[in-house]
Amino acid sequence: QARVQRKLQGLRDLEQARPMDRLLVGDVGYGKTEIAVRAAFKAVQGGKQVAVLVPTTVLAQQHGVTFAERLADYPVRLEVLSRFRSAKEQEVVVEKLARGEVDLLIGTHALLSGTVKFKNLAVAVIDEQHRFGVHQRAHLRSKSTEAQSSPHILVMTATPIPRTMSLTVFGDLDISTIKGLPPGRKPVITK
Repeated sequence: QARVQRKLQGLRDLEQARPMDRLLVGDVGYGKTEIAVRAAFKAVQGGKQVAVLVPTTVLAQQHGVTFAERLADYPVRLEVLSRFRSAKEQEVVVEKLARGEVDLLIGTHALLSGTVKFKNLAVAVIDEQHRFGVHQRAHLRSKSTEAQSSPHILVMTATPIPRTMSLTVFGDLDISTIKGLPPGRKPVITK
């Protein structure tokens, strides 16, 4: 019951007048990415764009596969921007993004470059939050050319660092925690 309430709170955040600025903490395999997929889907259903910022090319590819599988039954135009794409492919993605022809863009630090502009960015997800700073979060807020307000920001981590935790204490970030595995999920065992 509490798990469902937390998920509903996250979706309610997207409906508020004030842009969401939420830290989502949960161990590996607890469902942080699933919450990001649902937030992205809600934004895309509303005709808006979504950015997912990740620290590594491998994670960008993994998220690209996960998001594509989860959203395969819906008309979501998804692209991945990373060094696995040629310079020409990246240029085409950036042009399509600016015209609003990409709904969901997953990428590495390339998302923060000056050439990347969203037509109407509504939700920005930052995964592995400890690898990015407050500056990058603020920079994502300025990426939309037509948005009426700042995008909602969802930062996710399994290992919050003291700097991030202080932001929650001072009210700059709301915090949600996922304390258990989703039903039927097997725990991750590291040897």
